[in-house]
Amino acid sequence: MGVIRVHEFTTVDGVVDAPMWTMDYGFPDDLATSIGALTAPATGILLGRTTFEMFAPAWSTRTVEEDPGAPFFNDTTKYVVSSTLADAEGVWQNSTVLGGYDADRIRALKADHDLYVSGSATLVRGLVDDGLVDELHLYVYPVAVGSGIRLFPEGRPQTNLSLLGVEQLSNGVAHLTYGPAA
Repeated sequence: MGVIRVHEFTTVDGVVDAPMWTMDYGFPDDLATSIGALTAPATGILLGRTTFEMFAPAWSTRTVEEDPGAPFFNDTTKYVVSSTLADAEGVWQNSTVLGGYDADRIRALKADHDLYVSGSATLVRGLVDDGLVDELHLYVYPVAVGSGIRLFPEGRPQTNLSLLGVEQLSNGVAHLTYGPAA
C-alpha cells in the first residue's frame, strides 16, 4: 500500500492561493531538502486541474540546470483529477486524466503508488475528507495576506489531525507535518 503526501505553501492565516508571497522568502537549501524528502519516494504526482494547468507551462520546459526538481516533475507520471480536462499528455509529458474526483479510484491508485500532491486545494480537501492523506505537510510562511483560497475555508466541518513533526527553516518558514487523527 502506498502513501499520499501533500505539500502546501500557506500563510499564517491559511491562504494557499497561488503563493506568490513565497518569493520574498527565497528558496534556501533547507527548504529544497525538505521538499526533496517528500518527492524522493513518490512514484506518481496527483494534481487537481487548476494546479496542473499552472504547473505544466512552468515545469514542462524546465531543465535540471535551471532547477534540480525538474526531472522529478517532468519524468514522473502525473495523474490529473478533472471532470473537464480531456487531454493531459498533450499538455505535459507523462500526464493522464483520471476523470472527476472518485475516492475509490484514488484509493486504487494509492494501492500501487506513493503519491505526491502539491497545491490542489479542492482535491486535497476531498482526500482529507475521505481519509486518503497520510502526511499533510504545511509550509507556513510568516505572513498574513487577508484573503485568498484557504485550504480549509470557513463553513467546513471540523477536521482533526495529529501533529507528526515540526521543522523550523532558515527563511522563517515553519514546516508542520500532520497525519490522520489518532
